[in-house]
Amino acid sequence: MKPYIGIVHQEGGSAFGIHFPDIPGCFSAADDLDDLLRHASQALALHLEDMPAPQPRTLDALRADREIQAELAAGAFLMAIPFIKLTGRTQKANITLDAGLLQLIDQTARERGLTRSAFLSDVARREITG
Repeated sequence: MKPYIGIVHQEGGSAFGIHFPDIPGCFSAADDLDDLLRHASQALALHLEDMPAPQPRTLDALRADREIQAELAAGAFLMAIPFIKLTGRTQKANITLDAGLLQLIDQTARERGLTRSAFLSDVARREITG
């Protein structure tokens, strides 16, 4: 699925806020811009948890929207946010990795009290959402 485009606002020393023109009522915030992508992705997942995800508009369609043009002119900016719809069910996957890398993955997972699968899922989720 294409990412959703969020509109980011920040005034003075306040937190960064983001809302999604294609998903009314869905918003998030973060004190640091580096955290906003992760927070916004979580907000999308929670907001769309029990409903079908609407098709996001293209970047060109959003840029042509007069309300969005006004927000951008006032200093807002756009951010692409990946949507990860978690189903709550697991699925087995067979992957191939270098043996040395696999040993380090297993060691790190054990040190963190995680299974290999939980560790790899966490790393993948963080990589996808920034």
